[in-house]
This record gives sequence, structure tokens and C-alpha cells, in this order.
Amino acid sequence: MREASCVAVIPAKDEADRITATVRAVRGLPQVARVIVVDDGSSDGTAELAREAGAEVVTHKRTRGKAAAMTTGAAYAVVQGQVELPILFADADLEESASSLGALVDPVVEGTADMTIAVLPPQDRPGGGHGFVVRLAREGIHSLCGWEATQPLSGMRCISRVALETAKPLARGWGVEVALTIDVVRAGLTVREVPCELRHRVSGPGWRDQLHRAAQYRDVWIALARRRMRRDAR
Repeated sequence: MREASCVAVIPAKDEADRITATVRAVRGLPQVARVIVVDDGSSDGTAELAREAGAEVVTHKRTRGKAAAMTTGAAYAVVQGQVELPILFADADLEESASSLGALVDPVVEGTADMTIAVLPPQDRPGGGHGFVVRLAREGIHSLCGWEATQPLSGMRCISRVALETAKPLARGWGVEVALTIDVVRAGLTVREVPCELRHRVSGPGWRDQLHRAAQYRDVWIALARRRMRRDAR
């Protein structure tokens, strides 16, 4: 293990085509002490390829969702002795572009932010959606904590241990990023968006992608509804 300033956690499900390049890029970041891949019930060779690329792998025998994978990875880091280091969460499909993630770490380590969120440039091809989930997420974040999010669903984040503990338990499924932002801001902590030259797989117009967007919308709606209930109960 290298002396560094954060631990990287990569939730992954059926990412055999991309996980090797992603892990190698993240391992190359000087700020990263160790890379933990949480294989969330993959049916392909994701776990084996991640391990061969130099990651430590924790496996869910069945798919439990992104938030559960993030929680497992952060808990594993604690067991391995990284109790205080920030967590760098990275999506598994970034491939070589993950080498840009270092920009998220420094503000957290320096204490100028409790959580940083990557803002991605326009991707090589447009997505197949109509922006319903992004709009729901952005408006929900603003209404609940007053923060303006450029890319509210961005999964690439570096978060201090204090901020992460504030947000536990993490919201289920695809609502996790929106809930993280709201919970950290409402705790009085600092969130910053940081431009990062990242490339990822963009969802297309196919029916599987539409189902994915529907699941996103559901999970974001649930995360927002639960936080409204907590606010209104005060």
C-alpha cells in the first residue's frame, strides 16, 4: 500500500470490458493509497479482471445496488485501517479518463471542501434521454437545501469521512448521489463542483436504457420524498 491521501472505491457490475483500464488509471493517481472494487453481483469476469489490474475486490454474491456497493467499499477501507482518509468514489466505466480524478481529491484533503463532485464535459455522443431525471434531481436539491447543482447525478465524488458519516445510511440505489448532496449541504458542510475531463458510457435510446432511466427516476424521487418528510417533521 502506498502512502497517499485517499482511498478509491469503485462500485462495479458487469464491467469486464472497462474495469481493467479504469482500475489502472485510478491506481496511477498519486493521491490514491489503495483501490477497492466492489463487485455487485456481476455475471462476467469483472472481479477477476479488477484483481488482476491491482485492485482489492469485495464481492456481493447478489446485486444489491450502487449505494450498497459504496457502503461496502467504505466499510472495507475502515477494516483495512483507512479510518480517516477521504473516499474517492469512481464509476467503473471511466477507463483511461479516470486519470483525471485527482482534481477531486485535493480540495478535500486541503480542507477547502467536505465533498467534491465531478462536472463532466460534453461526451462523444449525446444520451438518449430527455433530461427528466436530471431536472428532478436538480430542482429537488435546490428546493431542499438551496444548492445549485450543475450535474446532480454525477457519481464521481471525493468525500471526507465526516461528511460520509453525516449522510449515512446512504439512500438506496440510484438516489444515492442526490441524497449525498442534500445531506452534506444540510449538515452545514461545503460541497464544490470540479471540472474533470472524464469519459463514460452514455445511455442510449434503447428499451434497456429507458428502463434504467425509469429506475433512476424512481430512486431519486424516493430519496427526495424521504428528505422532504424529514424536513417537514422538524
